[in-house]
Amino acid sequence: MTFRELNLKDEILSAIEELGYENPMPVQEQSIPFMLEKTADLVALAQTGTGKTAAFGLPVLNLIDAQRKEVQALVLAPTRELCIQISNDLKNYSKNMRGMRVVPVYGGEDIRTQLRQLDTAPQIIVATPGRLIDLIERGKIELGAINFLVLDEADEMLNMGFKEDIETILERTPDTRRTMLFSATMPKEIANIAKRYMKNYEEITVGVKNSGNENVEHIYYVSQARQRYMVLKRIVDLNPDIYGIVFCRTRQETKEVADKLMHDGYNADALHGDLSQAQRDNVMQKFRIRNIQLLVATDVAARGLDVNDLTHVINYNLPDDVEIYTHRSGRTGRANKKGIAVSIIHSKERFKIKDIERMLKRQFTQEQIPNGLEVCKKQLFFLIDRMENVDVNEEQILPYMAQIMKQLEYLSKEEILKRFVSLEFNRFLSYYKNAEDLNIPEGNTRERGERGDRGDRNERGPKPAGRIRLKMNVGEREGIDAKRFLGIINDVTGDKSISIGAIEVTNKFTFFDVFADQVDKVMAAFTGDTDLEVSEAKGSKSFEGGASRKPEYRARTSSGGDSRGGGYRGGDRASSRPAASAGGEKPWRNRELGDRNSRPSGGGSSDRRIGGYKKRY
Repeated sequence: MTFRELNLKDEILSAIEELGYENPMPVQEQSIPFMLEKTADLVALAQTGTGKTAAFGLPVLNLIDAQRKEVQALVLAPTRELCIQISNDLKNYSKNMRGMRVVPVYGGEDIRTQLRQLDTAPQIIVATPGRLIDLIERGKIELGAINFLVLDEADEMLNMGFKEDIETILERTPDTRRTMLFSATMPKEIANIAKRYMKNYEEITVGVKNSGNENVEHIYYVSQARQRYMVLKRIVDLNPDIYGIVFCRTRQETKEVADKLMHDGYNADALHGDLSQAQRDNVMQKFRIRNIQLLVATDVAARGLDVNDLTHVINYNLPDDVEIYTHRSGRTGRANKKGIAVSIIHSKERFKIKDIERMLKRQFTQEQIPNGLEVCKKQLFFLIDRMENVDVNEEQILPYMAQIMKQLEYLSKEEILKRFVSLEFNRFLSYYKNAEDLNIPEGNTRERGERGDRGDRNERGPKPAGRIRLKMNVGEREGIDAKRFLGIINDVTGDKSISIGAIEVTNKFTFFDVFADQVDKVMAAFTGDTDLEVSEAKGSKSFEGGASRKPEYRARTSSGGDSRGGGYRGGDRASSRPAASAGGEKPWRNRELGDRNSRPSGGGSSDRRIGGYKKRY
């Protein structure tokens, strides 16, 4: 089937043909005729990178009236990056449609610029939920004439805490609208939204519901937690042409892993919530043009990224949710290309692999961590392949060939090849000489110092016995409850290992318990914050041991961008915690791209709202 068989307007067809598109992808082939020929709502389930923007964008452009100067279609996206990408795609598809305007609105940019763009109402708005609600409250956007509403990456929006915002926006749109919900997975929250806000919807599934991309191979390595970074380096060295994302659990871990990789000479950088928007854009630009081979990122910071041709996704830590694993792995293996999802686990996490296998209905392969000989062999033949396929510029090198030939005339062809290989290869041979075996011996199911799912805490000493009671200077008058308080802890500390005990919210303060050895970590995270203050609750005992002990809360990682966890609304603040020093194996690579730690200045203040109370940082 071709796009010309889908009954799209000539202006749209000419634009997509100029872009080089001829044949629709499966989700487009099913969604476009449905939208053009039927009137029901649509739930479309398809993996990231399968062409969903065109699947909803082309029929919406075909159905709205470019001569009406009012907002007729709204597209909601979870992140700034995805919002910009969708907007650019729609502009490209509609470039031959006279009078058609598409305006993106998102956080992280001066709102005055977006206000000016909205002085004349566009036909299509692409928005992140938080900024859209802000503009609605300012009276700058009116949704009363909306004919089409698209929720793109709907499961991601729910994961990022936008459920209440989505419902608020849906309630502002007319009942006569058509709603299209696009998602990679179908968790029960998505099903509930569809049931509550969509009418007579039909479901289109490309592939198997809640399954992974068929083009992705899933493999895992079992190692001791303390050797995780060394295993990562082995994986990277075994794949010299790797171009991928390394997913970490927290901002701090992301910084530490990226710093170690850069220190050891790899083309790597970090993407996390402590970066300003200018810094984030700079890192992403370098990654897109492949100046960076490895992007180390948290899940939240990586949401909305659209980078093609990734060869690998590496789970430095397995995520807590299977759906997050689906999103991670879906970033490779796009456009019918093969990709590899790699997980580094310790022995106690095998059950997680089994859970993911059941969810995705895919078989994972356990592989042995490569030894030094395997890495050296792979690197050697990668070098030979590069030499064999290099572009020879005879015109440029011809003037020097006579002198080179004379200088090397005493060497045989075999000797020249040996010396060439040794020139590039000796460092690998030296580095991996006597390299230790990182595999866990068969039958050793409990590694030394392992702590269940928190194996990286293997050398922290004995488990603390007592808790300390702290207080924060916000309470009920700022709209704080236990859930929103945990959102603040998540956002500021970015550390999943912090255990929050009993929580008591009063009018002016929130009291909470933490383990004694984690007090300094919590206090340091809030140091320098002029509005949110954490201090020890003097004269009060911890709730621990009391008759009415409350349940323990485990912080869930949250960071970055346009996201909000636990009802807490906010951007990111720069961390005052120093990055960990590089450790593990010694560096061997020569750095080629200069100082990758330098980043442009940028950012500025950001708004935070706690309940209905607005603070300025």
